[in-house]
Amino acid sequence: MDIRAQISMIFHLDKCIGCHTCSVACKNIWTDRKGAEYMWWNNVETKPGTGYPQKWENQSIYKGGWERDEVGRIHLRGAGKKRGLMNIFHNPALPSIDDYYEPFTYRYLNLIEAPAGDDQPTARPVSLITGEPMDIKMGPNWDDDLGGSPDYARNDPNLEGMTPAERDAMFQLERMAFFYLPRICNHCLNPACVASCPSGAIYKRGEDGVVLINQNVCRAWRMCVTACPYKKSYYNWHTGKSEKCILCYPRMEAGYAPACMHSCVGRIRYIGVILYDADRIEAAASADQKDLVRAQTDILMDPFDEEVIASARKNGVPDSTIKAAQQSPAYKFIKVWKMALPLHPEFRTLPMLWYVPPLLPVMASVKEGDARQKDKLNPMAKTWADDWLYDTSTEELWGTVEQARFPLKYLASLFSAGDTGAVADRLKKLMAVRIYRRWKTAHDVPEAKMRQALNDTGLTEDSAEAIYYLTALAKFNDRFVIPPAHREQAMEMLEFTGDVKGSTGFGFREHPERGL
Repeated sequence: MDIRAQISMIFHLDKCIGCHTCSVACKNIWTDRKGAEYMWWNNVETKPGTGYPQKWENQSIYKGGWERDEVGRIHLRGAGKKRGLMNIFHNPALPSIDDYYEPFTYRYLNLIEAPAGDDQPTARPVSLITGEPMDIKMGPNWDDDLGGSPDYARNDPNLEGMTPAERDAMFQLERMAFFYLPRICNHCLNPACVASCPSGAIYKRGEDGVVLINQNVCRAWRMCVTACPYKKSYYNWHTGKSEKCILCYPRMEAGYAPACMHSCVGRIRYIGVILYDADRIEAAASADQKDLVRAQTDILMDPFDEEVIASARKNGVPDSTIKAAQQSPAYKFIKVWKMALPLHPEFRTLPMLWYVPPLLPVMASVKEGDARQKDKLNPMAKTWADDWLYDTSTEELWGTVEQARFPLKYLASLFSAGDTGAVADRLKKLMAVRIYRRWKTAHDVPEAKMRQALNDTGLTEDSAEAIYYLTALAKFNDRFVIPPAHREQAMEMLEFTGDVKGSTGFGFREHPERGL
């Protein structure tokens, strides 16, 4: 047993409103500079959609992540020593600037300095790379809210496993729905970017698992861009270095939340410490596809187990980190309540950003002849609640999960390597908690149905109450739980350096080894 600590983040997708505040906050702090204009370390995608860069999920194009051979071993799909040498002068798996978008601005001075005339002056768009006039063809989240449905949503790689009838049904006017998918670097346990880097510039911090790039060592091979299946490693064309999300570690070391979490309007993000067994990483990453979610979850260890605590201490994990792991909201969502799933576990990088899948409105209807029930139906609740609020059995209730506007096949393609059962279990728990709260507050659900729903999903009243609290009522300190030692160490660093306002803007000096 080799117990280590990892910072993990949970995204509760039912709460994301697609405001992009997180993306703008991250952009203003980290990538608002020359060479990084096209980078969005945090972006929010509309699903279904091709995402950013386009079709990043299609590894037949980009060759990212790991793949498993016939004997059960894994190797990098499009990088590594042999492939890196073969592609040293040209890497066909690299996304081009058109796959992202060519960053642009406008010649606003044209509006101010244009001479008097009969024509209205215009601010022409110009490329931030070449400085030449350009026609805008693409931008970040160009297909926001299904704005470009025929060109983007219908070309989502996750639709490939669905039948034509299922795909067409998703885009019928009465069924059309979408949800938002926030994405940052997953700071994986088995990061392909680290394994692919020929110069060894990318490393995983031992104290919290944050993956960083040493700018002094980086030689711009860009194998990390190919190897990362989530395409969250970028090439800065101005500095000639690779860059990526650093999970705002300078902020966390000072006791502050990452900018994306701090600015989140919907309060969808939760951060906590997870203790994991590093000895199990290879076996988990090499598991059969149908067992990937279970294998990754099994790596995460019980922070209350005495044997786990002893192994963690032996590895130098401080007691403050162990205590934070015991209070971690990430541990509760993933291991205790089993409500969160990783993004594309089939990439085998063991991502440590997890998602609570969205419980979208179910295609419900009041049965013919139920006029009495229909009359007293709350018009504000005419969505997925219609079928179970009144005279339906629990079996019929769970059957409505299969009729969600987003087919389980689609959500399973995103979050469970195709395992629809894993997604259905999470959605049932979300629905059971809502049933419990309706019983408790609105009193329009029979107690027997409420108890049956909790029993069917393995929840208790206490656990349902805890899930509701953390989802709807939790204060910031309940959602953001990091070791207090980070702040103490930061204060010691400030006292040692005598610098309270370095060029990073967070009270630290420049630190090349950490990519600043």
